[in-house]
Amino acid sequence: MGQRLPSVGKSLTYKLLESHGVDTDAEAGEEVAVEIDQTLTQDATGTLVMLYLDAMGLDRTRAERSVQYVDHNLIQADFKNPDDHLFLESACKKFGFYFSPPGNGVSHPVHMQRFGKPGKTLLGSDSHTPAAGSVGMLAFGAGGIEVAAAIAGQPFYVPMPKVWNVRLVSELPDWVSAKDVILELLRRHDVDGGLGYVIEYSGPGLNHLSAMDRHVIANMGTELGATTSIFPSDDETRRFLKSEGRENDWQEFAADEDAGYDREEELDLAALVPLIAKPSSPGNVVPVEEIAGEDIYQAYIGSSANPGYRDFAVAARMLEGRSVADGISLDINPTSRQLLALLIEDKSLEALIAGGARLHQAGCNGCIGMGQAPASGRRSLRTVPRNFPGRSGTREDEVYLCSPETAAASAIKGVITDPRTLGIDYPEIPLPDLSTANISLLEEPLSAVEAKKIELVRGPNIKRLPKLKPLPDKLELPILLKVGDDITTDEIMPAGTRVLPFRSNIPKISEFVFDVVDEDYVERTSGHDAHAVIAGKNYGQGSSREHAALAPRYLGLRAVLAKSFARIHRQNLINFGILPLTYEDPDDYDALESDQTLVIDDAAKQLSDGSTLTAHIAETDRELTLRHDMSARQRKLVVDGGLLNVLGQ
Repeated sequence: MGQRLPSVGKSLTYKLLESHGVDTDAEAGEEVAVEIDQTLTQDATGTLVMLYLDAMGLDRTRAERSVQYVDHNLIQADFKNPDDHLFLESACKKFGFYFSPPGNGVSHPVHMQRFGKPGKTLLGSDSHTPAAGSVGMLAFGAGGIEVAAAIAGQPFYVPMPKVWNVRLVSELPDWVSAKDVILELLRRHDVDGGLGYVIEYSGPGLNHLSAMDRHVIANMGTELGATTSIFPSDDETRRFLKSEGRENDWQEFAADEDAGYDREEELDLAALVPLIAKPSSPGNVVPVEEIAGEDIYQAYIGSSANPGYRDFAVAARMLEGRSVADGISLDINPTSRQLLALLIEDKSLEALIAGGARLHQAGCNGCIGMGQAPASGRRSLRTVPRNFPGRSGTREDEVYLCSPETAAASAIKGVITDPRTLGIDYPEIPLPDLSTANISLLEEPLSAVEAKKIELVRGPNIKRLPKLKPLPDKLELPILLKVGDDITTDEIMPAGTRVLPFRSNIPKISEFVFDVVDEDYVERTSGHDAHAVIAGKNYGQGSSREHAALAPRYLGLRAVLAKSFARIHRQNLINFGILPLTYEDPDDYDALESDQTLVIDDAAKQLSDGSTLTAHIAETDRELTLRHDMSARQRKLVVDGGLLNVLGQ
């Protein structure tokens, strides 16, 4: 229940929820509506958002600020990605968005630097949007269609979260950094340990973490399954905003001293050691020293999970007078044009290149499988947030998640290396005093008058949105696939150069659904108008990319039965008219098999009658009680065939 007694002070989370229209007396899990100040879209999801806005007939964003970034699909192997970039630029002009073109950098750190504002809410069509919690924003990741609704002025609907306070004490020792903090939480709690919670950080340890350190931690709270993460807006936040020339945007925000929480934990920073997440889950964490000495092929520094100046500068100092080991690829991925300018200015880039590193363009790049795929059967150490199977672009990959210190030390030695054993002094990295950003490279919104003259620029790969039919009265659903626990959105709908260029072409991208798990799934769907999938716990963890719901829906998916769902993906299923059902009897998972047929009679009526519905298996007559636990609003979305149908009414 959390802080319900009037004598108990308020958490920062509750303060910001209340200031954005939420009654915090709501029960945990009850759907609440949050007013949204800012929106963020990136190119892997933004094309669909713009298509939704066009279908809705929207003239201009209703948010205080909407920003579109091009950071994911940067490889221009043919016309598809550059065509989409032009489409997005034209849509920004039409709908009143800021536009960040290719080369400006990764959305999350750039947004934090240019638009992050304490006390505001942010909704982004990217699951790592909670990174903005590093500067005291209440930031959520969501499916693109929910972001489109917010752009149109609607609130964001989310289950009322519980609040988990992580109190940080002491100071990080040498060779241990912010990545090790979030890896320690993942070691303790795994990838579903934060489901239903906002993680709120406090304590004296904050005095030793920069705003970009906090970004690392807030970014990867997503990997814990958390609704979002948030840090107080304090003197460090003020220093950061001042360094970006935006000190006037600073306000202090913090929890009351007597705030009550649903869950509390203390983390002693001084006790941490270098950590690493082994393949193929961010929760598979061990001390680096436990696997030291294993050969590697690649080390990779960059991504939204280590985007700060110090993350690159520390690797540069480590390489001074040294070089990358023979046969090792050290890949440097600057997270912004601004960062790249700083690294050039202080000669960090020179040290990296002289030491044998490879420089790539500012963007997400290999984090999303856009280039830099590792060789088959070889280990890749990366500072990225995820190491889901095949996400790197190599089907049988071995990706490890670690800090920049561990990645650089391992590149120098050629094997997984605890940086404490490198035998050099730990580099002290002073933070830059003033940004060198050229903010004119962010294209500002056109006036409303000028925007009316704009026509959307559509390339041949940008297809019209598919029409989704309402829920039929009777569902006869062959079970075409049964999967286990922790199925990721990358396994449902792969990313990378092979697939993401079709992000605005649903018929084409649907050809890749589940091909990492079962290459025959798509072929089996061709003989059925509708079907179901059976899953274990935490189904749909990972990305907010709604293609993992919309593409299966295009193929006829009408129900997923699982032990539990990741929050964003569950809502994405609902948004496209797919029933997210859980088992009342856990033994039902073991009893269900592929090639059986799930039958649900009077589906719409059953949905309206309560939080459960009754189904049976045609071949065995086994009766199932399935929970949906949807709000009245969500039930209407499913019955009507999805959110776009409702928004268009």
